[in-house]
Amino acid sequence: MIRFEGVTKRFGALTAVDDLTLEVPAGELFGFLGPNGAGKTTTIRMATGMLRPTSGTIRIAGYDVYKQGEAARGLLGYVPDQPYVYEKLTGREFLRFVADLYRVERTTANRRADELLHIMDLAEYAEQLVESYSHGMRQKLVISSVLIHEPQVLFLDEPTTALDPRSARLVKEILRALCDRGTTVFMTTHVMEIAERMCDRVAITDKGRVVAVGAMDDLRRLRGQESLESIFLSLTGDADAGSNANTDWLSALNDGRGQ
Repeated sequence: MIRFEGVTKRFGALTAVDDLTLEVPAGELFGFLGPNGAGKTTTIRMATGMLRPTSGTIRIAGYDVYKQGEAARGLLGYVPDQPYVYEKLTGREFLRFVADLYRVERTTANRRADELLHIMDLAEYAEQLVESYSHGMRQKLVISSVLIHEPQVLFLDEPTTALDPRSARLVKEILRALCDRGTTVFMTTHVMEIAERMCDRVAITDKGRVVAVGAMDDLRRLRGQESLESIFLSLTGDADAGSNANTDWLSALNDGRGQ
């Protein structure tokens, strides 16, 4: 459903994504993990047509994102790490606006909007202007908006950012249910527990290059480690360096408190 073929993105002398080749089949919940600056957001922006690769091709359901952009974008939804909404619309109006962009029939759009507002616990705020919404409410509204046209592929950049534990659990359950119905989810997250529990497979990227990809059991056998956090740290740098630095810092802090 998602295919990257030799994708590279350079910004001047900086190579943000380096020769990415990766396939994600239909119905898979795929985690794309890496430290800050590893190229995760750049990868998603290229896949959604917001950035053009320096080289390589990206296909969504067989459609080239740049040569057949309208067809490819009609199949996908994108949730950025920061929710962008029109603040002078109500929550319901925002969902209808997005539905119109995707040419969803009005009766169907209204029904789906009602369902999504209810599921996301936003129904009582549906007629309020989005400018009054908290950051977490905006995040849930944006997630609702990308689901209203029932996309085949979802790209999510830190989807649980700003969500309280109850809302984060709800989003995780929704994503799992969508994948069980055949939707493909490509998700970044810094929360290793979320990736470990939710994802069918994960890729770990560092400095623009994928250094490992596979199901959790495959990665455990490959690295001889149990937790995704340990595997992640071993692949993206010296796992002991941060611990040693923290130990030295804490020791100095404790010495200062004792004086």
